[in-house]
Amino acid sequence: MQKTLGSAVSIDRRRHTTVGGLDNGVKPVLGKRENRKDPAMVSHSNLSYVAFIVIALSTGTDVAGQTAAIFDRVNTHEFQPLNEDGSFTNDRVLAKNGVSDLANDDWKVRLLAIRDLTRSLPKQLDAVVAGLEHNDPHVRQIAAAALGIARQKEAASALQNVLEADPMALVRSQAAMSLGQLESVESLELLRQVFERDKSRDVRHQSELAIDQIEKRLGATEMQLAAFRALDEASFKQVQVGQPAPDFTLSDSEGNPWQLSRAGNGKWTVLIWIFADWCPVCHGEFKELMSMKKEFDEANAVVATIECHDLYRCRLMVGKEKDADYWFSKASFQQKYLRSVWWPHLSDLAGGVGAQYGVDPMSFAVHAEYVNRPSTIIIDPEGRVRLTYYGTFWGDRPSLHETLEMIKSEEFSFEHPRRLK
Repeated sequence: MQKTLGSAVSIDRRRHTTVGGLDNGVKPVLGKRENRKDPAMVSHSNLSYVAFIVIALSTGTDVAGQTAAIFDRVNTHEFQPLNEDGSFTNDRVLAKNGVSDLANDDWKVRLLAIRDLTRSLPKQLDAVVAGLEHNDPHVRQIAAAALGIARQKEAASALQNVLEADPMALVRSQAAMSLGQLESVESLELLRQVFERDKSRDVRHQSELAIDQIEKRLGATEMQLAAFRALDEASFKQVQVGQPAPDFTLSDSEGNPWQLSRAGNGKWTVLIWIFADWCPVCHGEFKELMSMKKEFDEANAVVATIECHDLYRCRLMVGKEKDADYWFSKASFQQKYLRSVWWPHLSDLAGGVGAQYGVDPMSFAVHAEYVNRPSTIIIDPEGRVRLTYYGTFWGDRPSLHETLEMIKSEEFSFEHPRRLK
């Protein structure tokens, strides 16, 4: 793969001294041996200058080392295996699509690595771009994700190389997503070519969405970047059955704030984490839910669906952006959704609320994108959590009718008949 951004070290050898890839913008302190002054003649100010340079260079080593350490955490972690092109995660023990182990922490390694890389940008741009050429596809995917979220436009040509040449559909898909987030106009022609010819329908779909994002200038936002940088591991998996549900506020598909405590005040609340617009199971659940408004109203219950995506992708899911070409449906969802989606569809920008609620954002790859576990949370009118159900694959959770029956009977017990175990 052709390098489009040189490493910081190779650039700086032509310009000035660096250590560990940090461009510190200062000239070498010591010249050739014959030009050095006698140590006794060095003034106090010169000693201070030397000390400043040493500190700056040491700091550079630390910062570059942090990026390398992030990649090393990912590279050495034993993730659940991917299929040949990286479009699906397979359970290591069961050899089936999905992840049966609810204690599996693959999602946390990915999520925190992206968080830490976004915090390192733009200072460590060259080091993160170098991750696009790593031999580990997990490192390449995470590097590409961070570059898009942090809107590192200088990385566009490197991401184009990944989109054209990476052997893994998972990584090519992420490169397409990131180019859309960058609003990379110069990438439009390549994205159109990939949309027409890539062997993976998943990559073609992400390219189609990226084109739409670029043309509409609806890329990654500062709010999404801030949400990733603010992720706090101490807040993960705080939800317990019988305990008060942590309050949160997320934006709906119109950008309006939706607060759990206000919406659910005195009512049953159902929170449903879905995957993405390309998920046929999710669309099946939407079809079911669209016909049940009266039943949920009669049960004194409110419903919110949640996606661990930015606002553009959430609007796409409910028909408010591109009418995309889906391989699993001959009919368009768009007009029906615009008329019939009666509940709020919420944007969990960095998956922070999902992580708090135990939903495991970035749990496993489905259609060449890392997504959360399918999860259903039921909260009673007093604000206590009554059910936390976490799926082991994309079809594993109670139907909307089964969820409603649990609320009516107040018996909260469910196991999907095809649950992985």
